[in-house]
Amino acid sequence: MFENPKVNIRIKLAALWTSLMFLYIYGDYFELYIPNKVDSLLKGTELLDTPIKLFIASFSLVIPAAMISANVFLKPKICRILNIIFGILLTIIVVIVGSFSLTKWYSFYAFYAALEAIITLIIIKLAWKWPKELN
Repeated sequence: MFENPKVNIRIKLAALWTSLMFLYIYGDYFELYIPNKVDSLLKGTELLDTPIKLFIASFSLVIPAAMISANVFLKPKICRILNIIFGILLTIIVVIVGSFSLTKWYSFYAFYAALEAIITLIIIKLAWKWPKELN
């Protein structure tokens, strides 16, 4: 038998947020291979064509990065609340983005959105069932 030590909830959540970050990065990277994508970026004709839109997108991508550390350093009660809130928020965002990605060239993006939604739902479930301290 192999040893199977119990993994702390904080480590599980940090790992899930890390996985989510990788999916975001890979999805955005592979989007560069769509025909004319780089040209439209250079011309400034993309969806994120204003400083405020770029800031909002950046803010939503900072959440997973911050949650990796938050799950290690913050108090359990705060962690639990933040995981639930941000898990719900990002699930909604990826479902909306994924639903607009059902075209031939963006089908990979819908695939990533589905995986991201699954991960954020797991985050919500784990945070919701955060183990209570034994006395």
